[in-house]
Formats: sequence, C-alpha cells, structure tokens
Amino acid sequence: MRGSLAVVAGLFASSALQGTFSIVAYDPATGDIGVAVQSRVLGVGSIVPWAEAGVGAIATQALANVRFGPDGLQRLGEGQSPEAIREAFLMSDAGRDRRQFLILDAKGGTAAFTGSECFDWAGHHEGENFAVAGNILASNAVVEAMVNAFEKERASGQGELAEWMLGALQAGQVAGGDKRGQQSAALLVMRKGGGYSGTSDRHVDLRVEDHVSPIEELARLLKKHRAFFRYRPITKQPETE
Repeated sequence: MRGSLAVVAGLFASSALQGTFSIVAYDPATGDIGVAVQSRVLGVGSIVPWAEAGVGAIATQALANVRFGPDGLQRLGEGQSPEAIREAFLMSDAGRDRRQFLILDAKGGTAAFTGSECFDWAGHHEGENFAVAGNILASNAVVEAMVNAFEKERASGQGELAEWMLGALQAGQVAGGDKRGQQSAALLVMRKGGGYSGTSDRHVDLRVEDHVSPIEELARLLKKHRAFFRYRPITKQPETE
C-alpha cells in the first residue's frame, strides 16, 4: 500500500510541473475579483485559482504550493499588502525557487513571483488592477499577448471581468500557450451577492477538467452561464406558516 501511495504522490508531483498560464484581475466598477487559468494538467481549477469577494485573489502554479491560496486570502483579509504576503511566502517556503504565484488585493494592488527554477519560458507581468503569469510557455509572447488582450477587452466597454480574462486566455493560446499542450481550464469570479439567487458571492465558477480545447470549451460554458443565470427569473419561495 505504501508503495502505491508513493507512486501516486510521484505522479501528482510530476503533473504539477506541467505548464500553466493565468491571470488575476479586479474591476473597480463592479468589485469583481477573479482568476482565469489554463494548464496541461488534469483539473487545474482545483489547484491554481483562489478568490474571495472584497478580499482578493491568488493564483498558485508551477510546482504549486496550494497552501498559498487559503493562506494568502486570510492574510489579505487581515489587511496585509500583496508585497508583504509575497515576502512571507518566500521566507517560509523551501521550494520557493520552483513556485510561481500572483497576488491581488481588493483595491487592485498586485505582487507576483516567478522562481528561478521554473521551467522555460517562465515569467510574469503586473498591470493596472491585474497580473499575468505563465511557465513552460512557448515564449514570452504568450504573456505579452495576454496583457494586450486583457487591456483591449477592458477598454472596449463590452462584457465583464469574466469575458476580459477569458479573452486573455484565448490570446495566450493563440500566441503559443503551454509548450506541452492543453488539458484543463478554469474561470472564477467573485462578486458580493453576485452568486446564484443573490445568496453567495460566486458570480462565475466554471471548470473544464479534461478537454482537447479547454479554453474554447470554457468560452462555450461562459455563454451558457450568461444565458441561463442572467435572464432566468428567480422563483419566489412559498411563505411558511
């Protein structure tokens, strides 16, 4: 049994090294905070994206330290700055050179890190109210394309944060994306009271776990999500005596 567990652990560690590109972003007009990601790994939505309405967002990738997600959100909620959190992560993590992460607060402030041992091409960019990062990419053109696409989508006045981040993923893929191909993608947007029937903050939460074209599938699901949730009337529950 122990041997089997060791094999499983080894396979997971190997898969965690698969290439990934992501974006964290904030829209001050709506308060939306989100993460979008694509990776050559199964179920990236359970690894990379973390966000909380009114608090911030984290993307943790490369040899991902998933603890950075909940720990980072807790620190943001306590009022720590993205820069201070980045330093705390680096000081406490022996595997820092193999990590890559993005931190975004509820005012649009960012901090990013790409470890020196992340596989080429790896790097990041911090912009106004957003940040982008990727590793094992075709080239730095992937990140550049994501940045340009996000800024163009945002300036267009069309759609919301979810569409803008999706546009960044699509542009990154066109520019070469992950060297090892595609497998999964996720889109998470948090908005106060913006979830189902206004009873949660989970405004958009879509995952493509395993697909030959996960970003295209994510785009299809987002269109369905908009059609179903934006215009579906909320049924009033009968009053109880």
